[in-house]
Amino acid sequence: MNEQRKKIIQEGGAILGLEFGSTRIKAVLVDGTHEPIAMGTWDWENRLENHIWTYSLEDIRKGLQGCYRNLVENVRAEYGVTLKNLAAMGFSGMMHGYMPFDGAGELLAPFRTWRNTMTGEACRELVSVFDFNIPQRWSIAHLYQAILNKEPHVKDIAYLTTLAGYIHWKLSGEKVLGVGEASGMFPIDSAICDYDGKMLEQFDRLTADRKFSWKLRDILPKVLCAGAQAGVLTEEGAEFLDPEGNLQAGIPMCPPEGDAGTGMTATNSVRVRTGNISAGTSIFSMVVTEKALSKVHEEIDMVTTPDGNPVAMVHCNNCTSDLNAWVSLFEQFAEKSGLKTDKNELYGMLYREALSADADCGGLMAYNYFSGEPVTGLEEGRPMFVRTPDAKFTLANFMRSHLYSAMAALKIGNDILLKEEQVKVDSLTGHGGLFKTPVVGQQLMAAAMNAPVTVMESAGEGGAWGMAVLAAYMKEKEEGESLPDYLSSRIFAGQTGTTIAPKPEDAAGFDAFIEKYKRTLPAEKAAVEGLR
Repeated sequence: MNEQRKKIIQEGGAILGLEFGSTRIKAVLVDGTHEPIAMGTWDWENRLENHIWTYSLEDIRKGLQGCYRNLVENVRAEYGVTLKNLAAMGFSGMMHGYMPFDGAGELLAPFRTWRNTMTGEACRELVSVFDFNIPQRWSIAHLYQAILNKEPHVKDIAYLTTLAGYIHWKLSGEKVLGVGEASGMFPIDSAICDYDGKMLEQFDRLTADRKFSWKLRDILPKVLCAGAQAGVLTEEGAEFLDPEGNLQAGIPMCPPEGDAGTGMTATNSVRVRTGNISAGTSIFSMVVTEKALSKVHEEIDMVTTPDGNPVAMVHCNNCTSDLNAWVSLFEQFAEKSGLKTDKNELYGMLYREALSADADCGGLMAYNYFSGEPVTGLEEGRPMFVRTPDAKFTLANFMRSHLYSAMAALKIGNDILLKEEQVKVDSLTGHGGLFKTPVVGQQLMAAAMNAPVTVMESAGEGGAWGMAVLAAYMKEKEEGESLPDYLSSRIFAGQTGTTIAPKPEDAAGFDAFIEKYKRTLPAEKAAVEGLR
């Protein structure tokens, strides 16, 4: 097997996907069967400077080169060859944010990442103008807030892009974005796989009195759907990525995408009426809808798949952090009792206990808010646990209440989607830390969504692998072959997983819990005010 893979690498037949996450940059090299054959990583961290969460251009350069260098070193160690050529490549990153450049290619303001929540005023105005939900992390929200703030750099903007768009531009010279990534900059018209023309005109009218030299379309990246070629690696780009000088120019590049699009790809969740749920430190769901929603819901973001279909996204800031804190408390108790417990075993034991709990948690209530939660209208959070005096205070109910809490904000958003908007979902794929213990998170998530939840054996190879698959689709697709068909027939055919359907009693119990959860939210808000 190693000799076969070595030959693929030597002949330039491997495909590279690289993704910039919030704390880790990851590169994955795949072979002709789309199996990962080498990996590279680089850890990095954003910093808070002048009240702005940011990474510098130097951070980005070091991270890109460091991750690629780690991949090259691992290829040498494993296969004894130097990586010189590739069949295709693609780059992705955390979505949204704000990177404005002038005509000379100089960054005009520090990179504002998706974590910044400084655009509330802009969002309120844009929602009223567009009649379309604009979340605070979107690029257009940051641009309009900069305009409202009368920031002097705005008049000089020649190009506005995202992290993935910036990397692609540096490597190829092309100012483009994949449609999924572009949908986190500005609303998309899925019928034409491009920015919504009416809203572009509305924005230009809204800012006409500022007398900028640019129109919005002029400064946004060109939108491309999955499968399109988005340029090639230039000589300058090859040197920027690989200062050692071994990588050859001319490698075809697919459109840069966001981490949401690569996550959908990596979980085979790009077909209409499918979706995926990512549950770790934060939690979000993405459901591919058959049509646009009937009205604006601030709890739901509308983005797209990498091939342009509308996607309803519910994004929540809090998921497993409070659960992890309680498990650590139990671990401390075990140590004080002289018990040596493996952390993974402890998680499994406590999670499994939740399955024997009352379906409505027996009068226990928990809020997992380490930070604010936009879905429920909180700008700050305070983890909180409360119960009635006559509650059934058992370990099982305690654990289920905290597992429900980890999913509660997501459920509130999806109840709007599935019950009020009547969106149909045939299948959901779960991935992330909440699903590591078999059955438990899956069963309770099925109850929350009232839909079957599947966890694949691979649990998805991650966004960098999803990016490599999108590059492979560009290279390998046959005429007329859609991205959903390509994934189903060439990437995920034969892969197995476990599917759990919702139990009626669990679904009813979660519904009862969530009604009490919403009624008790004023107590959580009071905790924010009282505990400072």
